[in-house]
Amino acid sequence: MIKWVASIIQIMGYTATAFGWTPWNIYLFVAGLIGWFAVGIMWNDRALILIHLVALGAMLVGLASS
Repeated sequence: MIKWVASIIQIMGYTATAFGWTPWNIYLFVAGLIGWFAVGIMWNDRALILIHLVALGAMLVGLASS
């Protein structure tokens, strides 16, 4: 269930980016990334954990600098 919610939130983030809805796009991406990071932890999938941890860090740095 978490993966579906996180996926829908990330799709909303892509949509917000397409319409130029900054910073809402970043907020949505961060929420989706946190969801997928949680899925990675639940599945003990190091690849999912790594990619979403790196992406989350990049998004948070971008959010802090905006």
